[in-house]
Amino acid sequence: MLWWLVLARLRLDATLLILALAAPSGVAGDIAYVTCQNGNTLSVLDLDSGREIARWSVPGQPAGIAVSANGEVFTVAPDSKTVRRHAHDTGAVLAEVRLDGGPMGIAHDPQRDRLFVSDWYNARTWVLDAVSLEVIGELPVGTAPAGLDLSDDGRFLAIAGRDANQVYIFEVDSLELRHQLDVGTRPFGLRFAPDGRLFVSNVGSNDVSVLDPVSGGLLATVPVGDRPYGVTFAAGRAFVSNQYEDTVSVISLDQLQHEAKIAVGEYPEGIDSTADRQTVVVTNWFENTVTLIDANTLSVIKELQTGDGPRAFGDFLLEGKT
Repeated sequence: MLWWLVLARLRLDATLLILALAAPSGVAGDIAYVTCQNGNTLSVLDLDSGREIARWSVPGQPAGIAVSANGEVFTVAPDSKTVRRHAHDTGAVLAEVRLDGGPMGIAHDPQRDRLFVSDWYNARTWVLDAVSLEVIGELPVGTAPAGLDLSDDGRFLAIAGRDANQVYIFEVDSLELRHQLDVGTRPFGLRFAPDGRLFVSNVGSNDVSVLDPVSGGLLATVPVGDRPYGVTFAAGRAFVSNQYEDTVSVISLDQLQHEAKIAVGEYPEGIDSTADRQTVVVTNWFENTVTLIDANTLSVIKELQTGDGPRAFGDFLLEGKT
């Protein structure tokens, strides 16, 4: 290897080490844990200061992410088929497991300390012990399961079956299937609203299906932008990232109507909202940035730099602690 390549690599390793040692504890703002698939890293962002305070090495092209209320961070690296549990302050790997399949989406069950991980290749979802990451069960679902989410009350687990054009709703206590529901074309990301309704982004039909998880009824189908990916909620609205349009669609929760579109970075994917539900955070995969949106004025507040290829597919924000 040429000497200048060796020197560049040493400088990069030193930079990553310095960033990794910068712990996110002690800051007041919400913290974003952004998986960066192309760079095999995770960017830790302090949203108040607008700076990257750490960058962890996460081999295997990480994409899926779940952050627990107590600050543990779980990542899914599809290329290496690895699920990891990290300490939120240092990024240290506390446990890891390699799953034989296509791990994709991830959701944490805080009441029972379990993880749910979708298997893109084998039409199932794994149930893992959240501490040891031992596989303790499997849930059969439709083809190419992608996004997962748990309702705020911990009662329901929803899973999007992309190639089946269906959503599966399980009772979390019993892990029994409650509903198998037809939605739009190629559902991918989904999330429960604060009032319990389920919003599903359909990347093939460019719309959002709104479901009642109790009855299984379809409440509305709302057209959005081109290739909707993820959904979150803030200030009485739903926000949907549109991959092919470089925008975020805004849906009113009371009328279930499309209100506006907000221009963001190139190829937006992961989307989440701060603990006070006043700010929306969007990751822009092709631009290596995160866009912060004021949920009330629908204006862009700032953009933050990340590692290469930010995805952050899942819940990626942690409420800051002083």
